[in-house]
Amino acid sequence: MLEMQPWKVRARTTVLHQPKWLTVEYHEIELPSGTVIPEWAWVITPDFVNVAALTEDGKFLCFRQNKYAVDGESLAPCGGYLEPGEDPLAAAKRELREETGYAAEDWVNFGKYAIDGNRGCGNGHFFLARGARRVAEVDRDDLEDMQLLTLTPDQVRSALLSGEFKLSCWSHAMAFALLHTR
Repeated sequence: MLEMQPWKVRARTTVLHQPKWLTVEYHEIELPSGTVIPEWAWVITPDFVNVAALTEDGKFLCFRQNKYAVDGESLAPCGGYLEPGEDPLAAAKRELREETGYAAEDWVNFGKYAIDGNRGCGNGHFFLARGARRVAEVDRDDLEDMQLLTLTPDQVRSALLSGEFKLSCWSHAMAFALLHTR
């Protein structure tokens, strides 16, 4: 089998820098064939976590919310951006507690996934928190209004199939959780 060769980055130029949230660069790329692409757009955003949290009584914690870039209401798991240098599991535990007031001892790491294989856009880290229980008041700093819901696995499955989780990362987190809890 022929070994595939990686693309080479020959140069980088920053075209937009909005500290903490977004950097856009042009990369000068050399393909394995020798072809050079002078302005390959590359987007840098922080990595994030999404947590499918399953309560002690077997229900998933989800939000009904609006997001600026999403048309209409959506269901969502809890989640958020990693702080610089923060471990993804630590971020997942922090986000679960801040957004829902719940904590869990049993965690399953579903892995790290690239958002856009051609343009970057950060990575998502997906987790399942099992046996979540309320331990604190909600302390979220989100801009959106969010309504915390508890849904049965069948309700989550139906919501996934009907497109009610409107971001692919949210759908992935919940689908991983359903596959893992069957």
